Amino acid sequence: MYSHRLIFRTSSDDEIFYLKNTILINFKHNRNGVSTSELNGGTCELYKSVFNQHLSQDKIDYLETHDVRDYLINECSLMDIDSNFSTGLITLAEMDNLSIVSKSYKNVEVTAISTAGVRTNASKAGDSASYWQKNGEFHFGTINIILLINVNLSKSTLMDAFMTATEAKTVALNNLKIPSQYSNGYATGTGTDGLCIFSNTDSEDVITNAGKHSKLGELIGLAVIESVTKAIAKQVWITNKSQSNVLVRLNRYALDINDFYDNLDCDKDQFIRKLQKEMKKQDNVAITTSVLNLIDEVNCDLIKKEDASVLAKKIVKENCNSYPIIVLLEYWINYFIQ
Repeated sequence: MYSHRLIFRTSSDDEIFYLKNTILINFKHNRNGVSTSELNGGTCELYKSVFNQHLSQDKIDYLETHDVRDYLINECSLMDIDSNFSTGLITLAEMDNLSIVSKSYKNVEVTAISTAGVRTNASKAGDSASYWQKNGEFHFGTINIILLINVNLSKSTLMDAFMTATEAKTVALNNLKIPSQYSNGYATGTGTDGLCIFSNTDSEDVITNAGKHSKLGELIGLAVIESVTKAIAKQVWITNKSQSNVLVRLNRYALDINDFYDNLDCDKDQFIRKLQKEMKKQDNVAITTSVLNLIDEVNCDLIKKEDASVLAKKIVKENCNSYPIIVLLEYWINYFIQ
């Protein structure tokens, strides 16, 4: 059995414990919920606990040849919780990088507990698949969110909350301009995300809508956005500041940068040293963003390629005073929309 360390208690007295590689939440009230887990996934009328677990290498090796559900049941036994009334998520993210955010308004409170890693698995809905499934295949969650709501929700309202939370996760990624690793687009999540949402069925306060027009929906959105944003910063050090960088922005539209450097008409080392001084300046980041937005518009068939090319070159010529940034942007323009 693992030792427990209490790290947070909600206003409803739900206790969040840190165990070895695991975050465990014991519910003090009867809770229904919806879960993407292999253990008691879907909707359920009674949950007593939920956990989020970091997978160490030995556990990854074990799962290569074992059933995920059986693994989760065994973990419940190690934590001394009833697997019949529990659900759990697994991830490569470290539990030390957990983010807990609570938002409340009058009688309603929402608590989001998130872990997030987005460097290798971020993707956009509609990107080319990385696998297809025939007889079952195991993948571990990267952005895992557990949402605790202190009021009483029906199954349909829980699904409302599920949609709102999922959209909020995407907002967090888009606010940070997280790129997909499988296309030139912005990520809407990762290929292996997990989400669990629970309401308090002991509460006499029944709420029937968790969509974006409702106050509950607003609280869900705010809690998830802030929690996921903080978890990303802790796990992979991506922040608003780190994303304010010309090279980071250009990296979303991947091409062979060695070809670019090989065709430079100047000293490569001097160029790179100058670029390092210029790439974080706000005006250069803004100009780069404007050019990339035009490339996006072409890819979405919103602007004709020839019009975008003319406008992009005009933006660079009239607004950019940095030689390395000009050379980089002209290369991107010629490559993607010439």
